[in-house]
Amino acid sequence: MAMKSTVLKAELQISDMNRHYYETHSLTLAQHPSETEERMMVRVVAFALHASERLAFTRGISTEDEPDIWDKDLTDHITVWVDLGQPDDKRIRKACGRADAVFIYTYQPRNAGPWWAKSEETLARFDKLSVLSLETVSATALADLCDRNMALTCTIQDDAIYLTSDRGEVELRVVALKSAAGV
Repeated sequence: MAMKSTVLKAELQISDMNRHYYETHSLTLAQHPSETEERMMVRVVAFALHASERLAFTRGISTEDEPDIWDKDLTDHITVWVDLGQPDDKRIRKACGRADAVFIYTYQPRNAGPWWAKSEETLARFDKLSVLSLETVSATALADLCDRNMALTCTIQDDAIYLTSDRGEVELRVVALKSAAGV
């Protein structure tokens, strides 16, 4: 018998000083049985970094032709494609062909470092692609903030992200490994 996803609810208050975006989003997230709490919380952080009224979580890990998060315009065209981890070149090429802007967030330094060293030269040709590393600065682990019902506050300023809940606070840094052309 297949295991079912765990449904989590989050009230996410975003104060993004970089984009002057200040909103609260009520999110419903499905955590795939194979998805760690850390990865699920990275999805929330990535959502906060790109938040808009049309930004949405997709069907997730088990779906090959969709990113983790996307923003579509009124014609169903993908304007923003967000993936987590270390996707393969084929997936990145497909994303760059379908979306106006593609963002990859790496978050596990032990895995991301070797992946980036191997992929950097190949990925340089994709003008629409930005690759960013999320690095935890504070002692509290990102997964420690995860709960079935979360009230989160996310403050973004320059390259720092502060994610807070009643369970603690995590400070993250965004390090750009590759920026899209024109950014």
